[in-house]
Amino acid sequence: MPAQAQIQEQARLTNLDRYDVLDTPSEEAFDRITRLTRRIFDVSMSTISLIDGHRQWFKSRQGVSASETSKGPALCNVAVREARPLIVPDTLADARFADNPFVLGEPHIRFYAGVPLRTPEGHCIGTLCAMDTKPRTFLADQLDTLSDLAHIVISELELRVLAMTDGLTGALSRRAFRDEFSRAFALAVRHKHELSCIMLDLDHFKSVNDQHGHPVGDRVLSAVAEVCRVELRKSDAFGRVGGEEFAILLPHTGLASAMQVAEKLRGSIARLDIPTLRNSIRITASFGVAALNGSVGDPDMLLQNADAALYAAKDDGRNRCMEWRPVAIAQQNIRRRVLKAGQISFNAGRSAIDCTVRSLSDESAGLKIVTTAGVPEKFKLLIEADGFSRLCEIVSKSDQHLDVAFI
Repeated sequence: MPAQAQIQEQARLTNLDRYDVLDTPSEEAFDRITRLTRRIFDVSMSTISLIDGHRQWFKSRQGVSASETSKGPALCNVAVREARPLIVPDTLADARFADNPFVLGEPHIRFYAGVPLRTPEGHCIGTLCAMDTKPRTFLADQLDTLSDLAHIVISELELRVLAMTDGLTGALSRRAFRDEFSRAFALAVRHKHELSCIMLDLDHFKSVNDQHGHPVGDRVLSAVAEVCRVELRKSDAFGRVGGEEFAILLPHTGLASAMQVAEKLRGSIARLDIPTLRNSIRITASFGVAALNGSVGDPDMLLQNADAALYAAKDDGRNRCMEWRPVAIAQQNIRRRVLKAGQISFNAGRSAIDCTVRSLSDESAGLKIVTTAGVPEKFKLLIEADGFSRLCEIVSKSDQHLDVAFI
C-alpha cells in the first residue's frame, strides 16, 4: 500500500475509533434504519457495516445471521475502499465478485447496493447496504434514498458523540466526561488541590453477551452503573467511555483514598447477582487508579496513567485494583490502546492474515482477528502505516484474540 494510502487508512480508523461503536450491542435507532432499508427496497438483507483493520462488523443487520465477517472478500469493503456507492445488479455477472465466497456461499448475495458512511471529516468508516439473493436493478432515485438513509446513520453516530449522557446506563457520555475532566483538571492545577481518576473495565464481558445475549449484557452494564452511582459522591463524575469501560473523576481526592474507593466499587460489583431466564450470573471488574502529581501535564496524561494501571490489573489476573506508579507500571510492559490495521505475515512472507491491533507497547501487542485457527506460534507483525515490522510469538490466544510478545 502506498505511503499516502497508509496515512489515509490510519486516519479512517482514527475516525472510526472516535465513535466507540465497535462490538457494542444492537440499538433500536440503527435497527430501525436497516428495517426501513429492507422494506423500502423490498430486499432480503440489509446491514450497517463498519470496517476495521481485519473485518466487517455489523452494527445492525436484517436477514444476515453472522455478526461479522472477514474484511477481504466483503463487498462493503470495496465501497469503503473506493469511497463511493457500489451498485452490483448481478454479482455472478460481475467479474469482481463472481467467485466471491459471500456470493457462492452464505448469505448468497446476488444483488448489492451499498453507500459509504462518510464522517464529517470525509472518511468512510463503513456502509449502509441493501442486498438480495436474486439479481435486480437499482434506479437513481433509489440510490438517492439509500444515500439519505446513510446520512441518518452518520447523524445517529454523531449524536452519540455529542450526547451528555449514555442512554443505557445514565452515565456521562465519553465527550461529556472529557469536558468535565478538563474543567476539573484546570481547577485542581490552579488551586493546587488533589484530583484522582479511576478507570474500570468489566472482565470477560464479551462472554456475557455471547452466552446470554445482548439484553442480559445491557442489564449487567446498567447494574454496574447503578452500583457506582450509589457508592460515589455527588461531586464525583462518572462516565461510560467505551463498550464496557467506565471512568470516574474524584475531585479533592488523593491516590490512597482513590484506591479505597476503587476497592469498594470492585467488591460491590463482585457481589452483584444478575438474574437471567436460566440462572443468575456474576461479574467482576478490573480497576486502574491514578492521581494528579507534578509529572502530569494535562488531562490526557492522567487518563492514560489510569488506563495503563487498568491494563496492569488485567494483566495481573483481573478483578483487582492497581495504582499508577511510574516505575512499577513501566516495568510491566503496559500497552496503550490503539486501533490500527495490521497484518500477520508468515511462510517467508507468502502467507498473510489481516488483523486489527488494539493494544501496543515496545514489547508486546494485542491483536483481533477473524479466527486464530491456522496462525503459527511465531510470525511477523506488520503495521504498514507506521512502517512497523516485528517478529513475535503468541503468549495467549482465544478464538478471535492474540496476545503476542516481540522477539
